[in-house]
Amino acid sequence: MTKGNTVLIGMQWGDEGKGKIIDILAADVDYVVRYQGGNNAGHTVVIGDTQYVLHLIPSGILHPGKICIIGNGVVVDPWAILQEMNELTSRGIKIEGSLYISENAHLIMPYHKLLDIAKEEHRGTVKLGTTHRGIGPAYTDKIGRVGIKMVDLFDEEVFSEKLKRNVLEKNFLLEKMYGREGVKEEEIKKQYLEYAKLLKNFVADTSVMLNEAISAKKIILFEGAQGTMLDVDFGTYPYVTASNPISGGACTGAGVGPTVIDKVIGVVKAYTTRVGTGPFPTELEPELNEKLRLKGKEYGATTGRPRRCGWFDAVAVKYAVNINGAGYLAVTKLDVLDEADIIKICTGYKYNGKVFANFPSNIRIVEKCEPIYEDIEGWMEPTSHIRKYDELPEKTKKYLNKLEELVGAKISIISVGPKREQTIFLDK
Repeated sequence: MTKGNTVLIGMQWGDEGKGKIIDILAADVDYVVRYQGGNNAGHTVVIGDTQYVLHLIPSGILHPGKICIIGNGVVVDPWAILQEMNELTSRGIKIEGSLYISENAHLIMPYHKLLDIAKEEHRGTVKLGTTHRGIGPAYTDKIGRVGIKMVDLFDEEVFSEKLKRNVLEKNFLLEKMYGREGVKEEEIKKQYLEYAKLLKNFVADTSVMLNEAISAKKIILFEGAQGTMLDVDFGTYPYVTASNPISGGACTGAGVGPTVIDKVIGVVKAYTTRVGTGPFPTELEPELNEKLRLKGKEYGATTGRPRRCGWFDAVAVKYAVNINGAGYLAVTKLDVLDEADIIKICTGYKYNGKVFANFPSNIRIVEKCEPIYEDIEGWMEPTSHIRKYDELPEKTKKYLNKLEELVGAKISIISVGPKREQTIFLDK
């Protein structure tokens, strides 16, 4: 199914169902690499009647014999990764020898979480909708060149010096600016040196590992978290994540060159969802929003927050296809639309009398625009049992063909339910 090295990335605002698609593709690869984000992401995989929710560890861990890597572009909360490792081990999943964490990955520290909460509350009515897990502040420290890396944990002198400087600065912010209690340096030091002992056998120079694997002709799947419209450079800024989920982030977040990437697959829902605040042009009115949310079980895998639901936004997805260089699409949750008599597709935005066929950078336009819709007749029959494209209703095929035409990429995978077997593969 998977030939060559592939980047798989969400093309909307995250929550597109990447976990299932990664799990399916992982069967045919040697390495699965997570290259950005933190434990603010959630990939859900259903195997038989068992559900797994992964936040940091690549979904490939559920396939025996695969090497899973958390790249340097990820920010790692040691407590969170150890919790996830213990949970998987208790369920019979082998971790030792299967999981490696980049020594260059930056650490999420206790003060990052406190600052995340304090900053979000300080914003008042203009909150960004963060997960309060310290992701943004950890990336801020990385870019500000004061971050603490995984490798620093194994040199107590280096770690102590970096921690001291950070605690001094962060306590000033917490206490003087936000009126909150600061953190205790010695407590953090003791706690994190204990984490170091537990994680030592899992930390490596993963860039070297990956480039050696490439030389040995191994097949690698790079998995992104969140989605293109949450990219810090190309998303609906400032309502974005703090990293680069786009396909280009795979190179900087894993330590490989762009010439080793053979294919980019974008994942889209058959409709659109968004968690938290920020512009969402195709958002449905409350009654239909709730109906689609219940039908699609649209609640965040990480936070449990209800997702906002809307029609498929071809303007945003076409933009994402271009930015990512995606030649192929995986369409998920098609079955959720089985009972819709009319399905709308957004083909443009209208703002102040002007029509936008391409996604605008001006956030005000995205916030205030009126979506231009094309109506497609619904198929009004179940699809969750179908396993071959030819067996799909003709109206379903018409809808899928229209999506291909509008966004400029070919559909290669269709998901009609959460289980592995509820998948249709197209030879395109």
